Amino acid sequence: MEIFDKRKQDVLGKKDKSYIGGWDKKIIPLCEKLNKTKNYYSTSSCSGRIVLMFDSDKKTHSLFLKIYHDLVNMKGFEKDLNEVLKKSKGRSVNFKQEPCGLHVACHELKDAQVLVTNARKVGWKKSGIISSDHRFIAEMFGAGGLGFPIIKNKKILVDDVFLKEILKISNENLKKSWKQIENLKKLI
Repeated sequence: MEIFDKRKQDVLGKKDKSYIGGWDKKIIPLCEKLNKTKNYYSTSSCSGRIVLMFDSDKKTHSLFLKIYHDLVNMKGFEKDLNEVLKKSKGRSVNFKQEPCGLHVACHELKDAQVLVTNARKVGWKKSGIISSDHRFIAEMFGAGGLGFPIIKNKKILVDDVFLKEILKISNENLKKSWKQIENLKKLI
């Protein structure tokens, strides 16, 4: 068995280590399509998300307070934000809306180049190739993200008008991410 095939088998056979314990629903078809090909396998993925998380330079699972992989409505978000305010105990909390992201191991450099080119064609603006020890990883991120402090010193820093607008923009960005995922799947 070739080294690439062995790595693919090992990675796809491991238990999911993500904080949600599996793939986001909206990126499953793309990952499954990639993983069925001879020259690719996914190593990490996200369909896009909105999060409330403690402010920190390092990203760990314990920092995440609320995670949404679907559209968010104002009423539910306000309720969650108030719960997070109580749990924050004076720590700063950030709002983040992140676009889709995907890491794919590629058999050869040309495979990575094709995947990154296709990703850029459909709007995954921050896409490139990471290479080390004859291993090629296509790292791809969609466009459109937001981030700002939302809780500081036990106070919510924004009003309802701002929140409503931010949720509208964030939901639109998530929809764009999901369209980018679908469009990339069509090019695979």
